[in-house]
Amino acid sequence: MKTLKTVLLAGLATFTLAGTLAGTMIGTAQAQVSDDVVKIAVLDDMTGIYADLAGRGSVVAAQMAVEDFGGKVKGAPVQVVFADHQNKADIAASISRQWIDREQVDVIVDVGNSAAALAVQEVTRETGRVHLNSTAGTTELTNEKCSPTGVHWTYDTYALANGAGRALTQQGNKSWFFITADYTFGRSLETNTANAVKKAGGAVLGAVRAPVATPDFSSFLLQAQASGAQVVALANAGGDFVNAVKQANEFGLTQGGQKMVGMLVFLTDIDSLGLEVTKGMVITTGWYWDSDERTREFARRFGQRHEGKMPTMAQAGVYSAVLNYLKAIDAAGTDKGLTVVNQLKTMPIEDMFARNGKVRADGRMVHDMHLVEVKSPAESKGRWDYYKILSTISGDDAFLPLSESKCPLVKG
Repeated sequence: MKTLKTVLLAGLATFTLAGTLAGTMIGTAQAQVSDDVVKIAVLDDMTGIYADLAGRGSVVAAQMAVEDFGGKVKGAPVQVVFADHQNKADIAASISRQWIDREQVDVIVDVGNSAAALAVQEVTRETGRVHLNSTAGTTELTNEKCSPTGVHWTYDTYALANGAGRALTQQGNKSWFFITADYTFGRSLETNTANAVKKAGGAVLGAVRAPVATPDFSSFLLQAQASGAQVVALANAGGDFVNAVKQANEFGLTQGGQKMVGMLVFLTDIDSLGLEVTKGMVITTGWYWDSDERTREFARRFGQRHEGKMPTMAQAGVYSAVLNYLKAIDAAGTDKGLTVVNQLKTMPIEDMFARNGKVRADGRMVHDMHLVEVKSPAESKGRWDYYKILSTISGDDAFLPLSESKCPLVKG
């Protein structure tokens, strides 16, 4: 485990490397752009349980957005930097402060892990910098702890629960048991899903909290099995989800008639587990690479840059967030954080990621979500052909209504 000092030094080294990768362009920036450069920082889990679903792929997505925009905004070059927060809120906050205080970073992007994301949002709130979150799930980012310069882009626990949780209960899966990641994200996902299940006429028989990055889910799975619940819901993500499903298979949990449901599942999770294990899973996703020609075109280019992998919804969300951030700077004529976010709130978000998108007063980017089913091996045409779309949920139906918001930026 790296020390905090080592991580911070790594962040600085990465800054120089990433700036070179992005391409430093010569030109005179207009005075409205601070420091004559726009600096975009991707802060993520680069080596742990969320690295595959976001990580370096999110850096690639951010770099692609900068290049597609033209590499400059208002005459100023755009640089992409990145660092690893190791899923620790204190490290995330420290790197963010160093980036802003010493390197004049303008926006911090992605920040998978809800605890880390909330810590970063406090730093950006205090400093007036922008936080564009793609991978964290907690609704607190746009609810109780919303920020004037914070935008939550790709999904949240309310939208995830409102999709699969409600649909599966309505299909007759009335009794639920939760295995929950024991931190902000997991608890938020469990609460929102439990509420959706109860509203749909179901019941929660119990729940157990599992430490993040736990290698052994046996005791938690035994409790789920003993509950007799029709659905065992995994309110976790990334490596934790993959390990829980693998061990559930070894325990014969699904063979005994219980349904395993992942409340936050990424394309890379399905790729890791295989279709034989995951076939028939119903999940909610904010984006799928094989939806139409626009998504496929982006995915092909992304795959060429990232080891042949197709992008997850988190990585696609990073691309969309960065691209629209640059559009907002261009329209506003400045990279001042509050001005840029206020500009985003006036713009329609319509691109390869978002359909009917808009950024609300609370910072929630509202867009259509999809309910999908994982294909069987016989249905798949090859690697990454994993989902069939069952239905599209409009953004207004998917996300928490503003009328229920506790965000102080929302006027009653």
